[in-house]
Amino acid sequence: MSTPDLGPSAFAQRAAAYLRHYRALGLRYRYAEHTLSILGRYLAAAGAVDLDNAHYEGWRRGRALLHSNSRRKAEQMVRRFCLYRKRSEPAVFVPSADSFSPLRPTVRPVIVEPEQIMRMLAVAGCLEPGNRSPLRAAVARVATVLLYTSGLRLGELLRLRVEDIEDGGTVLQIRESKFHKSRIVPLSDSTRIEVRQYLKRRATFAFTSPDSGPFLCNRYRGELSPYSAPGLHVMMRRLFTVAAVRDLEGRTPRIHDLRHSFAVQSLIRSYRDLGDPQALLPKLALYLGHVSIESTLHYLKLIPAVAQLANARFEAAFGRRVLGGEP
Repeated sequence: MSTPDLGPSAFAQRAAAYLRHYRALGLRYRYAEHTLSILGRYLAAAGAVDLDNAHYEGWRRGRALLHSNSRRKAEQMVRRFCLYRKRSEPAVFVPSADSFSPLRPTVRPVIVEPEQIMRMLAVAGCLEPGNRSPLRAAVARVATVLLYTSGLRLGELLRLRVEDIEDGGTVLQIRESKFHKSRIVPLSDSTRIEVRQYLKRRATFAFTSPDSGPFLCNRYRGELSPYSAPGLHVMMRRLFTVAAVRDLEGRTPRIHDLRHSFAVQSLIRSYRDLGDPQALLPKLALYLGHVSIESTLHYLKLIPAVAQLANARFEAAFGRRVLGGEP
């Protein structure tokens, strides 16, 4: 990125060098770029030459309305940048780790049930097309299906291109996702049908590029354009709200909760089909694009349905032994 985007000259030059250093190691460092750009613009607006304790605290106060975990993540990034500078500038200001915003427990996901997805699909079919979104209903439907049945991350879905739909719509090629990992995602039979139907609808809209371009698309200034993250967030929140998708506590899901739901429903199917849930873990990690099984375990929540199935299997295998019956 250009130096002026990073604020005052002294700060900007060192921030640019920091980004170049880690990108040379193969890291994207997009979040670092975003954070340092915001901080640099704050310093420029405040008339500061470089970062010091007073301006750092002023920047932190300006972010007071953000979630504590978001503030903490940005503060940690700024500290890492300052520690990098300290290697060659011993007198540079380095924020204290003791001042970080407190870490709050992560939000418990809302596990979406299949019947709730059916209601969402019914609502999606009733969405009216718009001037910029002629395919609104079709996009809402296929996005819901892919997020729920394939466990895609939101960014992976938004970056998906028609060229990434391979083998007649049977698999997705997910390119350079989190941790630079690419993977192949096979689709279920029902999902393949949904994808093929959507591609037929898309071809009538994007007739100049039916076999290429963004998979989820709308129109912007007369040109074919991919859906933005805010646009898809608004659409999915509307589906959740109108379809009354809530848990027993009345909480509405986030889009990312559909990825959690995919993992949990996979575990439930493994129990019901008398499979081996333990053997499922490495397969699920590969399918979700995780670096390790530990990351996958984060998505497997012990909801009542899972607990009941696990208890029933344990009782069938060991119940009599525990109760002193047959060996």
